[in-house]
Amino acid sequence: MRKLIFLLLVVSIISSIFLSGCVNKDINKETNNNISMEGKKILMVIAPRNFRDEEFLKPKEIFEKNNIEVTVASKGVKEATGMLGAKADVDIDIGEVNVDKYDAVVFVGGGGASVYYEDSTALNIARESYEKGKVVAAICIAPGILAKAGILKGKKATIWDSGNREFIKILEEEGATYTEENVEQDGKIITANGPHAANEFGERIVKSLS
Repeated sequence: MRKLIFLLLVVSIISSIFLSGCVNKDINKETNNNISMEGKKILMVIAPRNFRDEEFLKPKEIFEKNNIEVTVASKGVKEATGMLGAKADVDIDIGEVNVDKYDAVVFVGGGGASVYYEDSTALNIARESYEKGKVVAAICIAPGILAKAGILKGKKATIWDSGNREFIKILEEEGATYTEENVEQDGKIITANGPHAANEFGERIVKSLS
């Protein structure tokens, strides 16, 4: 009987030690994640007109909740306008962007994003960010910007399906593999296919920075 009590006591002590260690590891992990986001910076590139509201607002909210500093860039305006009427203050013109200052560059979609398809400045931002090992992300039709910058060749990616494969063809013509996923990640390149994927898109970017 005494041996049984002794064994139960030993088991209880060992269990307490292991459980305590498990909890402490979780707490430390959470703390480290929070600390790892401090000082992180994201550049969000939006069209001057007709960016998609949710694709800008939802990821931006997720970034800021994780203590990530967000800078908004656009072309030729101080205030950009969304397809659904949202107004966004523009911090910097794309012509003044220094990608070295950011950990990630995010191209927001919406019909207006096509203005950057042939814009050498925007394409250079995407290309340079990729070459320097930044997280490069795009949503809706904006993955077309990454494709035209030449950084999706041999990569898996997704994009808005307009029904006539117009945008899918842009990916495929530039050597990407279209996956039909809501959110696709290939290395440090993250693409998403529309406003319904905005939350998952934002969360995936945060995870890639941690």
